[in-house]
Amino acid sequence: MTKSAHFLPVKTTHSTEDYARLYIQEVKGFSSKVNLSTAFHPQTDGQAEHTIQTLEGMLRACLIDFKGNLDDHLPLIKFSYNNSYHSSIQMAPYEALYGRRCKSPIG
Repeated sequence: MTKSAHFLPVKTTHSTEDYARLYIQEVKGFSSKVNLSTAFHPQTDGQAEHTIQTLEGMLRACLIDFKGNLDDHLPLIKFSYNNSYHSSIQMAPYEALYGRRCKSPIG
């Protein structure tokens, strides 16, 4: 797994638990192994919590900058996250997935 993030705007009002069940069902459909852990459990390394905090910070910043309309800006958030350095894999998820750095008009 390359830790890539994919964002989809959702127009329904399902609970977080419903989305979690759907996600697990989809992952199992690909014959992937699912290992669940609880937040801040002593046997986990905190990667999930760190990822959630990072994404939450990015979403909050966009809410402030773009005045609450995230749907149009999800591709920008996804691009930023997937092209940011991740210390756990020592590269950006894009680079881990495609074997090269993303060519971008910025930087």
